[in-house]
Parts: sequence; structure tokens; C-alpha cells
Amino acid sequence: MSAPLVLVSHALCPYVQRAAIVLAEKGVPFERRDIDLADKPSWFLKVSPLGKTPVLLVGDVAIFESAVICEYLDETARPRLHPLSALERARHRSWVEFGSALLNVIGAFYNAADEAALAGRAGEIRARLERLEEALGSGPYFAGQAFSIVDAVFGPVFRYFDVFDSIADFGFWRGLPRVAQWRSALANRPSVADAVRADYPELLRGFLLARQSALARRLRGQLSRQCGPA
Repeated sequence: MSAPLVLVSHALCPYVQRAAIVLAEKGVPFERRDIDLADKPSWFLKVSPLGKTPVLLVGDVAIFESAVICEYLDETARPRLHPLSALERARHRSWVEFGSALLNVIGAFYNAADEAALAGRAGEIRARLERLEEALGSGPYFAGQAFSIVDAVFGPVFRYFDVFDSIADFGFWRGLPRVAQWRSALANRPSVADAVRADYPELLRGFLLARQSALARRLRGQLSRQCGPA
């Protein structure tokens, strides 16, 4: 790639992380430019018609939507992260969509208003993870030994659970050895680990605490117990 690349990002956005992981896997140099989505600069609104991150600036050209960005990068830089077979590429793209749908359920989980809704959303997440268990092979990655865009999608998905698991055991992982192995392999992949800032867990906890949700109340209770009486 000859044009300079700028990844316009937000520190907590899992879709930004996808693009950052793919860029890292391909060894493509880029500048990362974080913005505040609560106070979007005017230049950002000009390059992002949907007002969302990520946006990849390729010289003067803006590409938005994470799936489109990842596809563009896979078409223009080596190594290829999609399979060579058209059928396998289609299958991988299907599981990319599955990952996006799982992010929606995760959002519903951390926004659940009460304990009953929280338990219901946890059950939905568990059901999605069970489907993943059925789809995975021997690992360590989705397609075996080769890292793919599906892996770039699920690394950020699993990162949420590092914080969720520190709040309580919601029964996500029992009896899912393949998913657990995949999660661990992705967490230890440098491109995945480096896709967020070092203070990501603290930022995510702050994001959760700011919500009026059952999970936020659990987290506030946990922090209160850790601090002890005044």
C-alpha cells in the first residue's frame, strides 16, 4: 500500500479492534487516531456518514464499516486471512456475521435492567457459545492452525468476558473446551493483545459503571466490598 493509512477509532469499540488486528497481522503501518464519540469532531462527521468508528483513511479516501475495511485490507495486503476456497470464504463471512450478532447480545447483557433480564441475556450468550463449540475444530484458531478474519472478529468479543468473569460466574464457559482453547489462543496472540490500550479493562469497567443496569449494580457492589467500610 502506498497511501498512508489512518485508523479512526474509539478506545472501547470492538469493531475498531477487528481492523487493528487485521492491520497488525499483515504488518501494515498505520496511524491510530482516537476520537470521543460523545463529542465528535467535525472532520470525523465528514468522513463517517454513519457517525461510527472505525473509519480507515486511505490517503484522502474514507472507508467505513469494519467488515468492509477488513475485506479491503485482505484484498490489498498479504498474507491473505480469508480461505482460498470460495465456499470456505462464504462460510467464514457467515461466522463474521455471527460474531457481530453476538456483540449485540453482549450489549443487551450489560444493559439488562434487572436480574431476571440479566440471567436471560446470559442464557442467550451461553447458547451462542454452544453453537461456536459445535463449529470449531481442533484449533487453536477457527480454521485450525491458520489465523483468519473470523479470529480477528472474535478476539474483541472474548475480551469483554475478562471483565464479566471478574464480576461473577454467569455460567458461560462450563463444558465448552474448544471455545475455551480458542479464547485463550486469541488472548495470547500479539495482534489481539495489542489491539487495545493497556487501560482497556479500567475503561470498560468505567463504561459499565456509568449504566443503569443490573450488571452495573453488581459491579458497584463488588467495588464497595473491596473498598470496605468508610
